[in-house]
Amino acid sequence: MKKIKLDRILLRDWQPGDEPSLVRSADNRKVWINLRDRFPFPYRPVDAKRWILQTCVLSPQTQFAIVIDGEAVGGIGLGLRSDVFRRSAEVGYWLGEPFWGRGFATEALRGLTDYGFETFDLSRIDAGVFEWNRASMRVLEKAGYLLEGRLKKSVTKEERTIDQWIYAKTAG
Repeated sequence: MKKIKLDRILLRDWQPGDEPSLVRSADNRKVWINLRDRFPFPYRPVDAKRWILQTCVLSPQTQFAIVIDGEAVGGIGLGLRSDVFRRSAEVGYWLGEPFWGRGFATEALRGLTDYGFETFDLSRIDAGVFEWNRASMRVLEKAGYLLEGRLKKSVTKEERTIDQWIYAKTAG
């Protein structure tokens, strides 16, 4: 099992037994509205079980539970790209609402970014943020990511077509 111990949180593999805390944190419209549609809402125990089974077999590990006080309350991961984009990855993260605004997402992002650059032959890690998610933009900025641009009308969520802001951090 891969563990990344940070100051106040732990990043570790998702594991059987995380299902109840995963459902408690993920089954929230305020979480879902900022994520891709492949993240289900409502978030049910069957979704948690499927996610854990899918991610616990990854090698090397790219998907982690964000653990606070022994409970998995969010997720963070890297999507490794291929072909001509093989030295790039996309980062995605979410955190249960009771843990917002306390610096946990920034700490997790810094830790995963370091892990990504140290573990994989990456030159860049980037993230796309929906135009209304100013808190996530701030997380990325505090973790050292730079705003690269805006993709106009590139995302459709709940039948609204909106802009996406692209942030990135490069190796070195």
